[in-house]
Amino acid sequence: MKTESTYFCNYSIGEAPYGEVPAICAPFGNSILLVGGEKALAAGLPRLLPALEGSALSLEAVETFRGDCTYEAVHVLAKRAKEVRADMIFGMGGGKALDTAKGAAYEAKLPVFTFPTICATCAASTALSVVYKKDGSFDSFYFYERPARHCFMDLTVIAHAPEKYLQAGMGDTIGKYFECHFAARGDKLSHSSALGREISNMCYGPLLEHGEQALLDCREGRVSGALSEAVLANIISTGLVSLMVLDDYNCAVAHSVYYGLVLLPGFEEENLHGNVVAYGVLVQLLLDGEKAEALRLKGFLKKLGIKTTLKEMGVPLDRGLLDVVLRDITTEPDMEHIPYPVTEEMLYEAMTAVEAL
Repeated sequence: MKTESTYFCNYSIGEAPYGEVPAICAPFGNSILLVGGEKALAAGLPRLLPALEGSALSLEAVETFRGDCTYEAVHVLAKRAKEVRADMIFGMGGGKALDTAKGAAYEAKLPVFTFPTICATCAASTALSVVYKKDGSFDSFYFYERPARHCFMDLTVIAHAPEKYLQAGMGDTIGKYFECHFAARGDKLSHSSALGREISNMCYGPLLEHGEQALLDCREGRVSGALSEAVLANIISTGLVSLMVLDDYNCAVAHSVYYGLVLLPGFEEENLHGNVVAYGVLVQLLLDGEKAEALRLKGFLKKLGIKTTLKEMGVPLDRGLLDVVLRDITTEPDMEHIPYPVTEEMLYEAMTAVEAL
């Protein structure tokens, strides 16, 4: 029987977690290359620098990240890390900046540490990067054998970030729960996948309890227990599921709905990923005949301010217009491992039911 290894991302969360950086990172060396978005660096760097003062850690270079995570950007930063003789790479910001830092660290054979300044995705704790082409379209997933060594979640920084990112992160996190259970239905799971599926319960229950208050606290720039629970769900619980389950169980109908809808001109510019995934969960539930659960979820999403219909997202319920969307959804890789075949007509009927819910 072959050996299997699973690596997890350790984490620190609170109002001043950067104070833990010297003790946690010092065993990996001294010199740091910091990669971050412009707004992220403005928010996080003034809180990181005092933590490094008087320690053995040295910030050798700061690279401002702009645009998408591309293989070209990864190569450039990996080369830069070697030029400054960095012992480690710090990624600070949202998903694209963190994904780029992870890719650069992998290519430079260096440890990476993440400092999320928003929590719209679980990029800070996963062992992959979503890579885009130069024109902004999706390229591929870049998989790694392990995630970041440690994730530092400063709730003060996240509480002062735009609430729309927390909102979208909760939508995406809810998707992880429903899609994982749906995709794994009827399968005999390995220990790792079974454990990951159980952890996915923590992607929904805590948000039902704390999500609305967390969003209010973020709106007012206030650190709270509710905000902490939402951040942990968005970044850690979702990331753990991603790390533990087979890729077959990570996504299903909801994410496929997102990838289909973004083919419509201008749609992606107006609708954040996580919010569309949440709508996709409603489609999945009604496709699966779960109207009562869909009604419950719809009520919760409305409390979070997440759009729950195509009409609210500016898309007419027009069969002709949606042809390309429906065709793409049925052929998405995430639809390859679900409990039963799904046709374009089944999807259109589910979307119609969502509009009338």
